[in-house]
Amino acid sequence: MKNVLILGAGQSAPYLINYLLNEAEKNDWYVTVCDRDKELAARRINSHPRGKAVEFDVNDENMRNDQIKNADIVVNFLAPVFQYLIASDCLKYGKHVVTASYENSRVAELNQEAISKGVIILNEMGLDPGIDHMSAMKIIQNIKDRNGIITSFISYGTSLPAPDVDFNNLKYCITWNPKNVALAGEAGAQYMEDNKIKIVGHNQLFNRTWKVEVDGIGTLEAYPNRDSLIYRKIFDLEKVTTMIRGTLRYPGYSEIWLQIVRLGIPNDIMKIPELADKTYREFTEMFVPVNTNGAKLETRVANHLGINPTGKIIDNLIWLGLFDDKKIGGTVKTAADVLTKLLIEKLPLPDGARDMVALIHEIEAEFPKENNKKEKTTSTFVEYGEPNGFTAISKTVGLPAAIATKLILKDELPLTGCHIPTHPVIYTRLLKEMEEIGFKFKEKVEVVK
Repeated sequence: MKNVLILGAGQSAPYLINYLLNEAEKNDWYVTVCDRDKELAARRINSHPRGKAVEFDVNDENMRNDQIKNADIVVNFLAPVFQYLIASDCLKYGKHVVTASYENSRVAELNQEAISKGVIILNEMGLDPGIDHMSAMKIIQNIKDRNGIITSFISYGTSLPAPDVDFNNLKYCITWNPKNVALAGEAGAQYMEDNKIKIVGHNQLFNRTWKVEVDGIGTLEAYPNRDSLIYRKIFDLEKVTTMIRGTLRYPGYSEIWLQIVRLGIPNDIMKIPELADKTYREFTEMFVPVNTNGAKLETRVANHLGINPTGKIIDNLIWLGLFDDKKIGGTVKTAADVLTKLLIEKLPLPDGARDMVALIHEIEAEFPKENNKKEKTTSTFVEYGEPNGFTAISKTVGLPAAIATKLILKDELPLTGCHIPTHPVIYTRLLKEMEEIGFKFKEKVEVVK
């Protein structure tokens, strides 16, 4: 019997767990789900005879080692900060590992050791990163097979409430790691447009937006996502003159989030003494100069940010709870912890509502052997969640990792070392299985004059 170890039972994990439990019945596997919240892990397993829930502290070395050494493969759905720790432990015991997180540079350095031990460390096997990489590589390879030269690569990804959801003030709902939402864009972004590199700091990121029309959804707003330039090498697009990866939100989100960033709230580094004993109003007071004129805090915040003290943005900051007299409580230690707590409280997906994910690629290419014809390929993927069932984010993050895990266990993914899903052996096989389940991209090719 082969043993599958899943670390983390959070919002992205339910579909993954369900898929692997179903496969366990067919293939004589056993699935152990570890989480610091054992009850949550048990709910994910739902009394399945091939599954077990375990209370798990990732910082307990003995506990980690006991679980990893008894597994045949580890699926790491813990926070990205633990990626190297888990990968190095898996190497120590010669175990394969799959994760949905961006590949950590320290993990990439384990490549030779993984090869020597016959182990695959497969990263970025989720939605974004993951499905986006695989679908992009398929288009890129098709263009290269026709001797095309890609000149522009623009890609968007998002996880949002479906358009039919009765929105909250931020037009957003938390369906994945809320801390990641709170810290979105903290490193800023860089991209290339018309052969010019553009760099945007965190404090201006949500001010650098543009409109994007998405089939079946309508108008969304985009802002640049992380470091787009690294994908010139990853996708082998050295001749590209425009290289942009963007995140999509409903219009109006970014102008609110910009002010939260400008206040300085998304900070997860600085520990604030006795933070849990403060009220939210006392917390917000920390981010503005000392009051010397007796003005209300709301007015002082607006003046500090240079926004209308009676406008929509300040109203939305009030709605979010930043001016409440309620004690914060909990185990918060940083400003980002407080923001995360507010997001969880204020932005749940309503009962019976659906979430939605979308990926869009816009790729332009020239074909010298076809009379210098220019084409634009637009590829669109939209997936909706199930009301009171699997969310779209759970399905699209969990499915690639689940399929990859199955293929590795069945010796149908003949690779070792550190990989992301840009290798043709990975993306051709994964996309085929995903399409059979119903996860398909719609492609449109236009001649550009």
